[in-house]
Amino acid sequence: MAERRSKRPKITRGEDDYLPGNITEIELHNFMTFNDLKCKPGSRLNLVIGPNGSGKSSLVCAIALGLGGDPQLLGRASSIGAYVKRGEESGYIKISLRGDTEEEQITIMRKIDTRNKSEWLFNGKVVPKKDVIEIVRRFNIQVNNLTQFLPQDRVSEFAKLTPVQLLEETEKAVGDPQLPVQHCALVLKSRELKKLEKAVEQNGEMLNCLKTLNSEREKDVERVRQRQELLAKVESMKKKLPWLKYDMQKVRYMEAKEQENDAKKKLDEAAKTLNDIREPIEKQRQEKAALDAKCKKVSGLMNGNSKRRMELLEKENRLGVQARGKYNEMEELRRQEESRQQRISKAKEDLVAAELELASLPPYEHPKDEIERLGSQILELEFSASQKRLVKSEKEKLLGQKKGALRQCVDRLKDMENKNNKLLQALQNSGAEKIFEAYHWLQEHRHELNKDVYGPVLLEVNVSHRIHADYLEGHIPYYIWKSFITQDPDDRDFLVKNLRSFDVPVLNYVRNEDRHKEPFQISEEMRKLGISSRLDQVFDSPDAVKEVLTSQFALEHSYIGSRETDQKADEVSKLGILDFWTPENHYRWSVSRYGGHVSAIVEPVARSRLLVCSTDTGEIERLRSKKKELEEIIDDLEENFKSLQIEQRLLEDEAAKLHKQREEIINTVQLEKRKRREMENRVSQRKRKLESMEKEDDLDTVMAKLIDQAAKFNIQRYQCVIEIKNLLIESVSYKRTFAEKHMTSIEFDAKIRELEVGIKQQERFAMQASLHFENCKKEVEDHRQQLAAAKRHAESIAVITPVLEKAFLEMPATIEDLEAAIQDTISQANSILFLNHNILEEYEECQQKIEAISTKLEADEKELRMYLAEIDALKENWLTTLRNLVAQINETFSRNFQDMAVAGEVSLDEHDIDFDQFGILIKVKFRQAGELQVLSAHHQSGGERSVATILYLVSLQDLTNCPFRVVDEINQGMDPINERKMFQQLVRAASQPNTPQCFLLTPKLLPDLEYSEACSILNIMNGPWIEQPSKVWSNGDCWGTVVGLLGKSQC
Repeated sequence: MAERRSKRPKITRGEDDYLPGNITEIELHNFMTFNDLKCKPGSRLNLVIGPNGSGKSSLVCAIALGLGGDPQLLGRASSIGAYVKRGEESGYIKISLRGDTEEEQITIMRKIDTRNKSEWLFNGKVVPKKDVIEIVRRFNIQVNNLTQFLPQDRVSEFAKLTPVQLLEETEKAVGDPQLPVQHCALVLKSRELKKLEKAVEQNGEMLNCLKTLNSEREKDVERVRQRQELLAKVESMKKKLPWLKYDMQKVRYMEAKEQENDAKKKLDEAAKTLNDIREPIEKQRQEKAALDAKCKKVSGLMNGNSKRRMELLEKENRLGVQARGKYNEMEELRRQEESRQQRISKAKEDLVAAELELASLPPYEHPKDEIERLGSQILELEFSASQKRLVKSEKEKLLGQKKGALRQCVDRLKDMENKNNKLLQALQNSGAEKIFEAYHWLQEHRHELNKDVYGPVLLEVNVSHRIHADYLEGHIPYYIWKSFITQDPDDRDFLVKNLRSFDVPVLNYVRNEDRHKEPFQISEEMRKLGISSRLDQVFDSPDAVKEVLTSQFALEHSYIGSRETDQKADEVSKLGILDFWTPENHYRWSVSRYGGHVSAIVEPVARSRLLVCSTDTGEIERLRSKKKELEEIIDDLEENFKSLQIEQRLLEDEAAKLHKQREEIINTVQLEKRKRREMENRVSQRKRKLESMEKEDDLDTVMAKLIDQAAKFNIQRYQCVIEIKNLLIESVSYKRTFAEKHMTSIEFDAKIRELEVGIKQQERFAMQASLHFENCKKEVEDHRQQLAAAKRHAESIAVITPVLEKAFLEMPATIEDLEAAIQDTISQANSILFLNHNILEEYEECQQKIEAISTKLEADEKELRMYLAEIDALKENWLTTLRNLVAQINETFSRNFQDMAVAGEVSLDEHDIDFDQFGILIKVKFRQAGELQVLSAHHQSGGERSVATILYLVSLQDLTNCPFRVVDEINQGMDPINERKMFQQLVRAASQPNTPQCFLLTPKLLPDLEYSEACSILNIMNGPWIEQPSKVWSNGDCWGTVVGLLGKSQC
């Protein structure tokens, strides 16, 4: 913390010595090197003093960033988050400005954090950045102007300013605010003026060329126009030709139309005659149609009568058949009665015979025990077979699982081998051009080696996380990844001899039994700092490979941290960890062998290019052994499966035999049962037959029933015959009526035929007239279409207007004469010859360009005169003001240089209207014998340029309209004499009235300098023991007390 406190009585200039826009207070928190800082600068010259690294430039950065500046203009970090103190998440800058009055205080605060976010506050309220920019612009504060704000990292930029750039910066910093605006306007207008002058010159030259060219073409153009007039006359005559053809087609159409009208009259006459003949025929046909309808009705009645008679005849026949059937049944009953007694005695005899046969059947014993025995054997065999099937199913399921595992193993092995190819390809792309040949040579000659050989190392290392791959690849040199590792000296010599042409290293691993490997442990302190692992713990590889990598490159001493570790890097080194990785950086500390000094190196973490597709060689060998083991298991399972199938088939065959034997016994039992059942059924049927025969009705009763039924049938037959008789009488009447009407119809047919013979001849006449009319009509339609087509064609060529009609009257009236006139005119036009067929188009196009360019030239000349007038008016105002300003700067600059016993001048480098070439030339000389030279790195030393720069800035003091100026360590590189003189000039300028507030940062001051009351000293006291002395200093105690406290703190 540092706070300005005057140690001697201050000579005040009234109640308030600050100008509007002066900085009255600066407060910082967690900004760059400061935890907390609060200082109150004076209103004139502020000398900010402190050793290098104490934080002087941090104060400059705070002023720039706190007043709306971007990080890029400081020449340090490009992001705002980089200005937060290391180890902290956020901080702020707070700057207080003096307002237009003493009472108006303006406070601007900018809160920043490591996420590169900023929050702006104006007098305690959150506002957007544009509001802060407006406030800064209000007081003409320009932190990006090197003549007003010159930080340490941009001092060299000021010396590199060209005269043009120096003029621009000076215009912005001092004088009338309209000067840079007017200068910019003059630059733009002069550029436009040059463009206009060039355009006017080019257009004038082009116009003269085009006019000369067209004057040469006029004779040829006249001949072309004569030819075009003749061709135009030909075109006019060609327009009349289709109209003459149209007139001829119209005459043909009218003739065809007259023929059509004549044919129409003849057709109408023939049609009228035909209609007169057809009327009596139609009347006869109507009468005949009515008679035919009556005949049809009588015929229908006759058909209905006939149908009814046929139905009655069929019914009578059916009833006769039924009556005769009843008579036959009566005869049959008489015959059956005689044989019924015989049948009853025969049925009794059959029943006795069946009962005897049933009683004579031998008894049959059921083989139940045999069937049960066979059933139990079948069950046992089926149970054994099901057990075999169950075992076979399990074996089959296990076999499927093993085959699936084998497929997965083979696929995984292929993937791993493909990964090996990818890794080898990555090595080849990175420079190991023959790594494939070396790898394949090793695979082919492994049988000749004494022990296992690993390589390339990239194939042996497997890293599970991408970020760990970045660490490991960044830690281990590239040549190791393409190396081969042996475990036997003879193998090493064998590989070195044969792999030398492939340009790959060969390392030999010798196990060190005495080597003590530190156990992997993470302490609580490490865990709090984000340390989670060690570099030798994040990858897998064969023991020999891991031992080589660990022993050669100290992987057990390289730790892995997090983003939190990145923020607390200084604390990690205190735990004795001299190498660790974070997601963003790689930190390494080294201790000097001579002085014991500790130096740190921080490098960004590079992305892995080789280990991104890392694979595990041990995994490949494990997969190969697993594949072989699975293949052996599958062979054994398939053998067991085949034997189980054979055993199952044998059991199923034995069970089938027993099934067949049991079926035969069951069939025999069923056959015996069927025989006895059939005999029992036969006896039962014969008993029922005998009983039914004994229960039959008496013969007399049946005969009486049959006689009654036959009598009923005969009565119905008689009724049918009577109805048939009536229908026959009715049918005779219908036939007589039909014959009469049919004869009348025949007479009508004869009359109609006689009339039709006469009408056919008239129809032929009418048909001929109709065909003739249709032909005429078609011919008229054809002529009409031809006429329409001719008209469309003629209209497409030319539509007749009064002018065209008048021209047609002067042309020949026939087609032949018109065609002859066209040919004569074409011949006359073709007789006019010229070389360039496009001469007229070129002439007219050139004429259009002449007119366009003339118009454009007049407009450009008018605009040119307007621009000249504007530039002259603006130049007179701007240049007069600028010359006065440069003269004032030169007067002060020359006087200041003269006071330092050297010479210097400031002049305006003018270039007529090339306003973008105007500049300010600073000419100085530091030796009496020399001449004035333009200030540059080629003519003056660094110290001399610093003197000239600071004196130029001092010369702007009286003219400036900005509230403050900042210059950082400009006195570095000056010799003591020049530095003392420069300081005196600064003190003298600061003592003048209305000079802006000034901040001069320097690590030291010469002894016995002359100070005035306008000077304020701001001592930057920053360090680990500063808190207590700063409190004493702030309370106003003497410097000796502070020094004493500091000594005690250090002890």
